[in-house]
Amino acid sequence: MQDAKLIKFIDLFAGIGGIRKGFELACSELGFSAHCVFTSEIKPYAIDVLKQNHPDETISGDITKIESSEIPDFDFLLGGFPCQAFSAAGKRLGFEDTRGTLFFEVERILREKKPKGFLLENVEGLVNHDKKNPKDKIGRTLSIILEHLTLLGYKVNWRVLNAKDFGVPQDRKRIYITGSFVEQPNLENFEKKKSELSDILEKGLSVSDSKFVNLILSHYSVEQLYGMSIKDKRGGENNIHSWDIDYKGKTSKQEKEFLNLLLKERRKKKWAAEYGIDWMDGMPLTIDMIRNFYNADNLEDMLEDLVSKKYLKKEHPKRKVGNKRVQDDLLPLGYNIVAGKMSYEVAKVLDPKGIAPTLVAMDMEHLFVGDGTGIRKLSLREGLRLFGYPDDFKFNVNLKDGYDLLGNTVVVPVIKQVALRVLKICVGGMKNESECA
Repeated sequence: MQDAKLIKFIDLFAGIGGIRKGFELACSELGFSAHCVFTSEIKPYAIDVLKQNHPDETISGDITKIESSEIPDFDFLLGGFPCQAFSAAGKRLGFEDTRGTLFFEVERILREKKPKGFLLENVEGLVNHDKKNPKDKIGRTLSIILEHLTLLGYKVNWRVLNAKDFGVPQDRKRIYITGSFVEQPNLENFEKKKSELSDILEKGLSVSDSKFVNLILSHYSVEQLYGMSIKDKRGGENNIHSWDIDYKGKTSKQEKEFLNLLLKERRKKKWAAEYGIDWMDGMPLTIDMIRNFYNADNLEDMLEDLVSKKYLKKEHPKRKVGNKRVQDDLLPLGYNIVAGKMSYEVAKVLDPKGIAPTLVAMDMEHLFVGDGTGIRKLSLREGLRLFGYPDDFKFNVNLKDGYDLLGNTVVVPVIKQVALRVLKICVGGMKNESECA
């Protein structure tokens, strides 16, 4: 007979074990002992981290190749099934993507093992994915998921929650889907806890000594950089452009003023009408168009000088061809900003009095923080803290792999609070099987 104080669970698509960690903390708070009886993960360096933290456990591989009968009986299923198929950062193919179909592995195991409850996590984009009617509350993909879970007999609930409301200084919205045979878990009215970046920052670490960073610091103090983005795609007070620091070559005050003006003008829809094409954000403008808002005697020479320094480029406006934009060489050449969201070593210097943006794998190495008289990348320990991992969590990986793992992990304190809601429904059932099965 199972120990009344023992809760058995499985961890699917485990990553580095964030959902597990939050669930274990919730069990501990309720006075229960949590025991993981099965873990599935396929990414080698994620498995390394799992083994660092759980050295006595065996990690299973591809869940699609594991029969349900091979999985020990358990009380709760945990799973952060792959999110790229629903993410705004991906192609959003959903169930057309093989990663999207991995939800049905969760369904298969729930059907055959019938655990008391489950906790699933995914990207916010899942909510509206494949929405046919703009007035619908949710898209077809989430509707299918909820329908399939309900047909298994579970009382299901879901909610989008933001990490910044759970004492973690990161703006990270994720959907949490929970279910129980007893009653629908309540996912409303969580106590809000706030924190700021300074709460998790380390001090006295090695700062960057790169040519690019030294160039930035020759124009701005560390404090002036707080909250500033560095890119040529947008304007605004909180943005530093390549010409502000003369990154590609010396620019005059006149050239700086012009580039800042062009940055905004190229986004206006009236120019698309003049070309006779569909509007796109950031179009090339001909010299005659430019003279409408900036008519200087030396305009042509200035434009050519900025092209030679690669602050500007010459290109034809783009037409829509199917789902793509293609330059139409029958339209006149125009001048456009050489723009790129992640063009530079530093994309943003985080404000210690603020919070981090949503951390994703491909962006993390471009986020910097101030440390003394310099700036540097986030340390892996700081990254873990931005997801609410305790400081005794082992994370012996290189920086690149670490950023990748962190960008795809979960926020532990949110998982803990959601898990508490589900566990409390079934706590009685752990002592009396008839109440919770």
